[in-house]
Amino acid sequence: MLQHLHLKNFIIVKSLDLDVRQGFTVLTGETGAGKSILLDALGLLLGDRTDSGVVAQGADKAEISAAFTVSKTVQDWLSDAGFDADDELLLRRVIDAQGKSRAFINGSAATLTQLRELGEQLVNIHGQHAHQQLLKAHLQRDLLDDTAKLHNECAAVRSTYQTWQHVREALTLASERGAQLVERLDTLEWQLDELNQLAPQSNEWETLSSEHSRLSHAATLLQTCGQAAEVLDGEDHDVVSQLRDQINKLTDVLEYDDRLNEYVELLESACIQVQEAAHSLNNYAQRADMDESNFAELDARLSLWHSTARKLRIAPESLAEHADALNAEFDQLQHGLDIEQLQRDAELAEQAYRSAAKKLSTARKKSAKELSAQVSASMQLLNMSGGQFDIAIHDAAPSSHGSESIEFKVAAHTGVPLQALAKVASGGELARIALAISVITSHANPVPTLIFDEVDSGIGGAVAEVVGKLLRQLGSDRQVLCVTHLPQVAALGTQHWRVQKSSDAGTTQSSIDVLNDAERIDEIARMLGGVELTDTTRAHAREMLMV
Repeated sequence: MLQHLHLKNFIIVKSLDLDVRQGFTVLTGETGAGKSILLDALGLLLGDRTDSGVVAQGADKAEISAAFTVSKTVQDWLSDAGFDADDELLLRRVIDAQGKSRAFINGSAATLTQLRELGEQLVNIHGQHAHQQLLKAHLQRDLLDDTAKLHNECAAVRSTYQTWQHVREALTLASERGAQLVERLDTLEWQLDELNQLAPQSNEWETLSSEHSRLSHAATLLQTCGQAAEVLDGEDHDVVSQLRDQINKLTDVLEYDDRLNEYVELLESACIQVQEAAHSLNNYAQRADMDESNFAELDARLSLWHSTARKLRIAPESLAEHADALNAEFDQLQHGLDIEQLQRDAELAEQAYRSAAKKLSTARKKSAKELSAQVSASMQLLNMSGGQFDIAIHDAAPSSHGSESIEFKVAAHTGVPLQALAKVASGGELARIALAISVITSHANPVPTLIFDEVDSGIGGAVAEVVGKLLRQLGSDRQVLCVTHLPQVAALGTQHWRVQKSSDAGTTQSSIDVLNDAERIDEIARMLGGVELTDTTRAHAREMLMV
C-alpha cells in the first residue's frame, strides 16, 4: 500500500511530499491545474517510459520516489529478484534533462521491466479512457480472464496450442519436403560413416597432438635431458661440485662474520635442488616412454584425423563436436520422416489442446455469468434502470487464447435489445458501464492501491453520488485514489487533496494541499458554483460533506 510520495522538479512541481492513508482519497482542482501529474509520476515509478519533457524548466533532473508497505507475495518477489525484502519498499526514479533515467528498488539499480512486474502487484490505474479500451475484443477477453483468475488455465492453453502447431508444422514439412529430407539424410549418412570410422572423442585431438609432438622429438629430448643431468651432477666440473666448493670456502671464514651463515644456507638449499633436478633429468633420459611403435600408432591416428577433416572440410579440432551435431540432426530428420508417428503426435497434441481449451471455456462461462449479473445489478444503481449486461461466448477457430471469442453486450434500458458494447451510442452510458465493471473487477483484484482517473466523466447528479459511494465502499478495505471533477464524488472522500497552479516570475508551478474540514467546504463550494463562493454554495457543500 502506498505510504508516501515525493516529487522534485517534475514537470511543474518544484517539490512535493505527500503522506497517503488507507481509504478513499479524492484529488480535485481546476482544469489544467495538474491533477494528472500525480498519476504520471506514479506511472513512471511503475515502469512507464519517459522523456526529457518531465524535467522542470531550468532543472538538470527530476526525481520521483514512493514508499509502500508490502505483502508477503511482494517480499518473495523482491527476494527472488535479488533485492532487499523488508516490510517497507522504496521505489525511486531519476530522469535527467536528456531524457535518460535510472530506477532503483530499495536502493539497488533496477530495470523498467522489473518496475513493471513489481508495479502490477502494487497499483492498478483505471484511466479516464477505460471505457474506450473496453471496446477492444482482446481486452474484454483479458478482463474476464483476469477477474476469474484464469492465469493458469490460459497458460495451459497457450502452451498446448504452441506444441500442437509445432507438431503440425513438422508433419506438413515431412509431407511436402520428404524428398529433400531423404537427400539430406543420405548426405548425413556418408558423413557419419566417415566419422564413425574415426570415432573422434572429446579432447582427443589435443591429446594426440601433444603426444605426437613429444614422440617426434624423442631423440632431442633424451639428449638434452642427459646432457643437462651430466652438467648439473656429473663426474667432471659439474655444478654440484662447484657449489660444494664455494660452500666449503664460505664455511671456513664464518668465524670472522656469522652473517655469512644466511648465504651458506641458501647455497646448500640450491645444491640440494640442483642434485634433485639432475637426478630427475637422468631418470627421464633413462626411463622415458619413447617407444617407436607408439609413435607409429599415434602418427597413423593423427593422419586419419587429418584425412577425415579434409573430406568433410572441417578443422580437425572440430571433428568431435561436428560428429555430435550430425548425429543429433540425423536422429531428428529420421523422426521427421516418420509420417505415421508425426500424425500420432499431432493427434495427441490436439487432444491436449482441446482438453485445456475446454477447461478454460467452462471456467469462462461460469465467470461470465457471475460478472454479467453483478454488472447488471450495478447498472440499476447508475440510473440505467432495466439495463442488462451480458458476456457472450461464441465458438471460434482454435487459437492460443482458446476456442471461443468473448463479446461484451449491453441493453441500456428496459425493452432495448442486447447489442455489442461497441454499438452503445451514449458516451455517458458507456462510461457508467465501464465504471461498474471497474469497481466490480477491482473487488477481485488483490492489488492494494487502486487509482481512478476521472472515470466519472459523463455522469452527474444522483448518479455521481452513487459512484462516490461505490468508490468509498471500495476504499473500506484498501486504498483508493480518485481524480474527479464532480463535487458529489469529492464530498465522499475520507481524505481530500487539492491541486493548485500558480505563476511567479514567469514560472508556472503546481502544488497539492491536504485539505482540512474548512478548506474542504470551500473546495466543494468552488466545484458547485465556480470561482465566487457564496453562503449558499458553502451551505450546500457543508450539507454534502455531512452525508
